[in-house]
Amino acid sequence: MINAALIGMGWWGKNIAQSIQHKSKDIQFTLGVTKEVNETRDFANSMSMELSDSFEYALQQPDIKAIVLATPHSLHAEQIIAAAKAGKHVFCEKPLTLHYSQAVQAIDACASNQVVLAVGQNKHFWPSMQKLRELVKSNILGQLLHIEGHYSNDHSTKFFSDWRESPTESPAGGLTGTGIHLIEAFVNLMGPAAQVSAIVSSQRSGPDPRDSTSVSVQFANGLSGYFAMVRATPIFYRVHLFGDQASIEAIGENEVVVRYKGGRIDRHVLPPLDSVRAELEAFAKAIPKDFHMGDISQFVQVDYPISPLQMGQTIAMFESIVNSVETGQSIQVPQ
Repeated sequence: MINAALIGMGWWGKNIAQSIQHKSKDIQFTLGVTKEVNETRDFANSMSMELSDSFEYALQQPDIKAIVLATPHSLHAEQIIAAAKAGKHVFCEKPLTLHYSQAVQAIDACASNQVVLAVGQNKHFWPSMQKLRELVKSNILGQLLHIEGHYSNDHSTKFFSDWRESPTESPAGGLTGTGIHLIEAFVNLMGPAAQVSAIVSSQRSGPDPRDSTSVSVQFANGLSGYFAMVRATPIFYRVHLFGDQASIEAIGENEVVVRYKGGRIDRHVLPPLDSVRAELEAFAKAIPKDFHMGDISQFVQVDYPISPLQMGQTIAMFESIVNSVETGQSIQVPQ
């Protein structure tokens, strides 16, 4: 069992705690860090968590092996680096950082201090996306040609916070809230992007914003793609891959539709899964564990399914999209 500290206990931080506390056999929170200690006390008690208002205190605790960050995006890079230097394994909610240079620094800090770095991209663990990747590997697509995606929700209405209207914490419309999941999926399925072009159409600013973001992508392998997101509209998610023999479409959490050349259609409806718990347990399994059997000692470890290389490529594409929105130009993505 990995003892972890949860840094940030707002709406999403509480969701993270509830997903694993008293449920997981792999990871548990023994400490929560928040600026609102008094307001969070009852929740922390129900989760059997100690509370502190100090990130540094969490880093100083020898029994805490891992740090889980659910903090403002602009703090991620410095907090990842500090945790790595303290010898703590790090799980950081998306986006990993807001800038590619920061992502490289954070990834390098974890590598040089030999700690595991994981990013919270829970849609990667959705049954629909797991099935989509499985089908892609089976080569039913034939020649891969194109990818499309869409992810919108009404969280800016239901869970509005100041960061959702901040041009620094939440640039390019819904990019940090929903679009980042599509970027991760695109990088995972298609490889790094080479060039992006993006626009935001705003209908209302301020609290509970109304805007849409559209992104066109050319990948380093020469293939094409595009995706979009809307704030705020009823939740909708799809990732759709097109080949010359079939197309595969993941819809929502649990549905996959395969359309074959010739007209055959297969539909897969998959059992539900707690994707937040799944990603945290994958993080825990990626932390090396020393097992002793008689005179034999060995480390057991399973790599986190999103590699550090893909984490960096995701932020390279993310920052390039923000730059495209701000400049109105197509942007070359750093490699």
